[in-house]
Amino acid sequence: MPFEGLSDKLAAAFKKMRSRGRLTESNVRDAMREVRLALLEADVNYKVAKDFTARVADRAIGEKVMESLTPAQMVIKIVNEEMTALMGGQAVRINSPAKPPCIIMMCGLQGAGKTTHAGKLGKMLKSQGHRPLLVACDIYRPAAITQLQVVGEKAGVPVFEMGTANPVEIAKKAVAHARDYGNDYVILDTAGRLHINEELMDELRAVKAAVSPAEIMLVVDAMTGQDAVNAAGAFHEALGIDGVMLTKLDGDTRGGAALSVRAVTGRPVKFAGIGEKLDDLEVFHPDRMASRILGMGDVLSLIEKAEQQFSEKEAAELEKKFLQNSFDMNDMLDQFRQLKKMGDLKGILGMIPGVGRQIKDADIDMKQMDRMEAIILSMTAKERSKPDLINPPRKRRIAAGSGMRVEDVNKLIKQYDQMKQMMKQMRGGKGKKKGRMNMDVMRGMGLQ
Repeated sequence: MPFEGLSDKLAAAFKKMRSRGRLTESNVRDAMREVRLALLEADVNYKVAKDFTARVADRAIGEKVMESLTPAQMVIKIVNEEMTALMGGQAVRINSPAKPPCIIMMCGLQGAGKTTHAGKLGKMLKSQGHRPLLVACDIYRPAAITQLQVVGEKAGVPVFEMGTANPVEIAKKAVAHARDYGNDYVILDTAGRLHINEELMDELRAVKAAVSPAEIMLVVDAMTGQDAVNAAGAFHEALGIDGVMLTKLDGDTRGGAALSVRAVTGRPVKFAGIGEKLDDLEVFHPDRMASRILGMGDVLSLIEKAEQQFSEKEAAELEKKFLQNSFDMNDMLDQFRQLKKMGDLKGILGMIPGVGRQIKDADIDMKQMDRMEAIILSMTAKERSKPDLINPPRKRRIAAGSGMRVEDVNKLIKQYDQMKQMMKQMRGGKGKKKGRMNMDVMRGMGLQ
């Protein structure tokens, strides 16, 4: 999970504060020293970490905090607010011109993930009803054009390429093509280098001058920590970037880049790559990220993920089944498949308040739902629609057919019964939001 190490160290610092009935100025300063060390270990810029803890300490030592009944909670609230402000305060959208197409110039060092994340951004925009066009402007890296074509095909987004022609000409022709064919977003996948040099910057400046992009999006690898922030500063000085896209935020990252980029460059993090799949791209919400770092979960992002996989029509049909108590194994199978589309199970559970730290060291079996699917698929159509028919001989047959044990079949049936019991409690309430419904399903499956 993102910022796991930082979250653990902050939790330890706050635990000491909670153990005290009242806080003194000395207690607060000791805690801020631990917070500063935690930030520095997370590769946060030294000046950023120092200024951050100084602001928190100044606010926390105020009379209102010291005299409150729960001073430790007040300090944590201040840390949350300051951390949110440090990362930009609120989500920032792509700069969109009044007249399309909106040209987004993706730039960054080689290996940061520009090509893959150009495809992710294209897929996200397409899912929002736009008609994006990917453009292959990297003519130097071997197979870069082919990689973009493969990514584009998987994302369902067209790719414009002119082989090894001049990148400036490719960009200009691509924009003209977009205007002719009604593409409202043009995503330029530009070349990178292993290090920042004048040759790279000259080419990027030439592309910028030729097509006047509405958004210069810098792609940086979050796992490189402070190096990512240094690269952001150099690109901003040379090009004037508009936003940052952090990649590999789901990896073993210390979080320094996410916490430092805004303070060092003055430019916001707009997107975060949180996995290897093309769907694993999120709008960066500073307030939600601060909540995750402090172990408070991220319910809003979880609900949004559920809503993306759960249409209004499906929500209405499921609600009808809930109210009529007609939910069967076929519906349970559909829910398993919907949850799998939401992404990494451990990451999803980590968004639930209070659950993240509990599952940190837990050995979560990611193939659990696959095995449950296999059990349901080994049932007859009649057994799926009427699970009450499943007696011991049928259980043995289902277990043998799915390659599982009878105990596994019993466990699935128990979870199904728990969901049925939950539906009885839900029947009294109508108009349930689709995202909330999917979270209730997770609870019934024993995943929450």
